Amino acid sequence: MTNDLESINSADTILIIGSNTTENHPVIGSMIKEQKRKGKCTLIVCDPRKIEMAKYADVYLRHKSGSDVALLNGLMHVIIRDELYAKDFVEKNVNNFEKLKETVAKYTPEYVSDLTGVSPELIEDAARAYAKGPNSAIFYTMGITQHVTGTNNVRTVANLSLLCGMLGRPGTGVNPLRGQNNVQGACDMGALPDVIPGYQKVLLPATQQKVKDVWGADLPTTQGLSVVEMMEAAGEGKIKGMYIMGENSMVTEPDSEHVRHALEKLDFLVVQDIFLTETAEFAHVVLPAASWGEKDGTFTNTCRAVQRVRKAVSAPGEARADWEILLAVGKRLGAPWGDMNSPETIFKAIADITPSYSGITFGRLEGGPLSWPCPTCDHPGTPILYTTGFPRGKADFSPCEWQAPHEWPDEEYPFIATTGRLLYHYHSGSMTRRSSTGEFIKEMFIEVNPADALALGCEEGGMIKVTSRRGNVSGAIKVTDRVPAGMIFLPFHFSESAANRLTSSQVDPVSKTPGYKVSAVRIEKA
Repeated sequence: MTNDLESINSADTILIIGSNTTENHPVIGSMIKEQKRKGKCTLIVCDPRKIEMAKYADVYLRHKSGSDVALLNGLMHVIIRDELYAKDFVEKNVNNFEKLKETVAKYTPEYVSDLTGVSPELIEDAARAYAKGPNSAIFYTMGITQHVTGTNNVRTVANLSLLCGMLGRPGTGVNPLRGQNNVQGACDMGALPDVIPGYQKVLLPATQQKVKDVWGADLPTTQGLSVVEMMEAAGEGKIKGMYIMGENSMVTEPDSEHVRHALEKLDFLVVQDIFLTETAEFAHVVLPAASWGEKDGTFTNTCRAVQRVRKAVSAPGEARADWEILLAVGKRLGAPWGDMNSPETIFKAIADITPSYSGITFGRLEGGPLSWPCPTCDHPGTPILYTTGFPRGKADFSPCEWQAPHEWPDEEYPFIATTGRLLYHYHSGSMTRRSSTGEFIKEMFIEVNPADALALGCEEGGMIKVTSRRGNVSGAIKVTDRVPAGMIFLPFHFSESAANRLTSSQVDPVSKTPGYKVSAVRIEKA
């Protein structure tokens, strides 16, 4: 996120796109609802499903799944046409305006209406509300990123924010809400195939030299594989061994049956987790890990705030903190890590190689969280990015054309299926299905529009089977207008009826993120 959570209280307009905020990020969702309840903001919600936030929206755009770029380009068309954009900001801070103007010229409200299913009037209303702010913030999540065009979706969100000068001050910003408690921290630490900590590119000579200087090691000269690419390579026999840590791939990865094939083909699989998950069942070695309340360290949250985490209780049995397990494995492999023997010494090593963390210490975090970048020990941290401009001098517009999803309904598979999370469950359900909240929703259900249910002769609670080109799942039908006609929704928490049997392993060519949000399917009574 470019802005901190407190910034929500300064937003005059909030645009939510591809985010079921109240169910997936309930704390942030409640803050947005509170701002709206007090009459302090105009709320724009863009989502194919009629999520809870749609009830609070001043403008609700129910666009077709996979049409995000077209919709956002339509908003920018109106804003440029009516000269509502931030001319001075753009001239001073952003390159490539003429190319953006040329790209969005054809995305008239009428043309975009045909692509998205949203009326021209609502497109006009949303464009004006966002542009006029005066402080407008965008919030998005995996409804934007989990498409084969996810990178272009994100670029177009950034284009809209730049066009209206909605960066660098409270109440504005481009704010991707992270899906898990420390996924921001994991990315910061280099848990991506092409970077080391601090997003320093593996392939750059400067990065290679820095690793040699700081760690005394030679960095591979090629970047690694994404998770989907790793599963493909394992299935082809190109990867023989795998170490999976805190990830239940059998439930969360696309095309579950292919994941099963890939895991079964491995010569050696290690799984490090707090429970014996569906993925751990395939492991040759299981390393029991401590949960978040059983270890010391840091988390970095969705708005880049680095926070201390303190051990509250002892881990059961032989479970150890992740850092202890990794150190033990590393030392047995010959790693010279003798001076790293605690979360604090590990964090110092992080700060030594990560410029954005270099001014953060455990001692400073005793006084509360610090938001990176925090380059020096007397720096206060950076809750809001770009308050004084952009690091390179000027940002760039990255104009994108709308592209159709990787697959679309046809005669054999006439429905779109989309997947997501529920309020009462978390990710693969490995924790929540073992907790009291899991009692509220115990098994798979499938949302179907009333018109489609009537046409299929299905009633509330009846069992239906959903089939895609990859596999099939069954569940109880939930008849609701939360989904439009022609679309169904499946939560992916239930391993015994895993929604990801349906999804494709096709990925965005840049981010390598799978297209979870669009799968062509057919429905029949089970």
